[in-house]
Amino acid sequence: MTLVMGIVNVTPDSFSDGGRYARADAAIAHGLQLLADGADLLDVGGESTRPGAERVDPAVERDRVLPVVSALAAAGAVVSVDTMNSQTAVAAVHAGARIVNDVSGGLADDGMFAAVAGTGAELAIGHWRGPSTEMYARADYADVTGEVVAELAARVDAAESAGIPRDRLIVDPGIGFGKRGDQNWMLLSHLPQVVDLGLRVLVGTSRKRFLADALAAAGAGAGAEGVDERRRDLATAVTSVLASADGAWAVRVHDVIATRDALAVARAWREGAAP
Repeated sequence: MTLVMGIVNVTPDSFSDGGRYARADAAIAHGLQLLADGADLLDVGGESTRPGAERVDPAVERDRVLPVVSALAAAGAVVSVDTMNSQTAVAAVHAGARIVNDVSGGLADDGMFAAVAGTGAELAIGHWRGPSTEMYARADYADVTGEVVAELAARVDAAESAGIPRDRLIVDPGIGFGKRGDQNWMLLSHLPQVVDLGLRVLVGTSRKRFLADALAAAGAGAGAEGVDERRRDLATAVTSVLASADGAWAVRVHDVIATRDALAVARAWREGAAP
């Protein structure tokens, strides 16, 4: 069964909900609501990775996320910390996080793999080709799926060499990270090739621009900017169901209820009975 990872952005500038949960109390309340909505995991981040975002001082990042990680873990949540900084990762694990979700796959901080190895935490390795300020500068692929799979495999090898066993590793194809619209769709349509790496696969499409572009191109609105959050959440739920059907271990989403409902309906369809 595909797990649902709820997003808790403790940031002022995330692309979708920046500022809504920037205070620790608001972020904790949001995380608890996502748990009540049925989230299996909570991903807490203190640095925006939207296109063009500047890096955040690691001390500021830790001030944002550690109280939230601690409170949510104490409430019984399985917490993931969304960070590219090894010091933040270690501090968050000590605060109760069980997973480190590094969208850069260890490329932003060359000490990440060794640091996580010593904590016993699990590690999600994202596919990444450069920082948010250069998000699309390296979005040049002859074979996007083949290249993403090969680059992820190389990062997995590096993580194993640093002392993290495969059963603690997760891979994420990095939808939207260094990939333009159709490249994301091509990669998603070949997701089984990522699954064939033999590791758990995390997929995050939630509210991303390529979804709005597809809806706008289909004539369902006046351009991508006119595609509101509600419609992006519906598109997210559809892609989450499709990712699940292709073997995704978990999907990372803002709207937990919409995605859980969609997954439940798909399961009932597949099994011929209500779950």
